[in-house]
Amino acid sequence: MEMDLMQVLFLSETYKLLGDKTRLTIMALLQVQSLCVRDLVEILQTSQPSVSQHLAKLKTHGLVKERRKGPWVYYSVNAECGPEVKQILSNLPDMSPIVKQKSAASEPSFG
Repeated sequence: MEMDLMQVLFLSETYKLLGDKTRLTIMALLQVQSLCVRDLVEILQTSQPSVSQHLAKLKTHGLVKERRKGPWVYYSVNAECGPEVKQILSNLPDMSPIVKQKSAASEPSFG
């Protein structure tokens, strides 16, 4: 019985965490590809401290992981998150066009 209550508490915290529009959008974007804070700030049109706080909460709960590449930290969806999180993520809209548009806009133009 105690394990059931702990599972309910865990799910409650997970759903509360993903109930935030910005965090849910971040998760949808990170399903497309790994992104750094700078990329997310640009896409979401919000402040760097706000994005960093949302990522910290997602990371603390084990929903995202980070990888350092030079001075940048890239975030991605943690493939080891539970089936309930994977179910939620499978229902999110495809954010590929937004990520690809950001990538194309940030590429240097020669010519």
